[in-house]
Amino acid sequence: QVVDALDEAFSLSFEFIEPTNKRIFLAVDVSGSMAQGSICGVPNLTPRDGAAALAMQTMRTESNYAMVGFTDRIRQLGISRHDSLEKVCKGLALGYEGTDCSLPMQEALEKRIAVDAFILLTDNQTWAGRHAHPHQALNEYRKKTGINAKLVAVGMLSNGWTIGDPTDAGTLNVVGFDTNTPQIISDFIC
Repeated sequence: QVVDALDEAFSLSFEFIEPTNKRIFLAVDVSGSMAQGSICGVPNLTPRDGAAALAMQTMRTESNYAMVGFTDRIRQLGISRHDSLEKVCKGLALGYEGTDCSLPMQEALEKRIAVDAFILLTDNQTWAGRHAHPHQALNEYRKKTGINAKLVAVGMLSNGWTIGDPTDAGTLNVVGFDTNTPQIISDFIC
């Protein structure tokens, strides 16, 4: 009963977040390293658990979003906005492959998905990818679609570098997680 009550309170908290009403492409790192370590600012919470909470916030707040998982390939997650936190966490436990953070932008470009903002949730243990660095993939998406899409790169762990271009005004790099993170992301996207 206690777990159910906490899950319900967690879900109800999303009602206080204003939707951006933008076209969101939510991409969650589902590599094995997401189950290791603790998020910066939240000891004992794994990057996967933090990503699940942020993903749920996006799914329950936004009406126009696409969501994928990624490792060294795009993965369909089978998660819905109605799922519990426990089910979302289990749905993100998919792979042990490498991590290519440029894939979400490449996927949106290949599938001709109109995106106002990409939100990447990762532990920041990534490699540049076979085709492009994430900021290069974002620039290619912008150029080929004519959409000045933004990128929010949420690195649950700090390793001293980021996947987003810090000189790009359309890119927000977030390290760690706290209660202000969803509002900061929303404000940036708007």
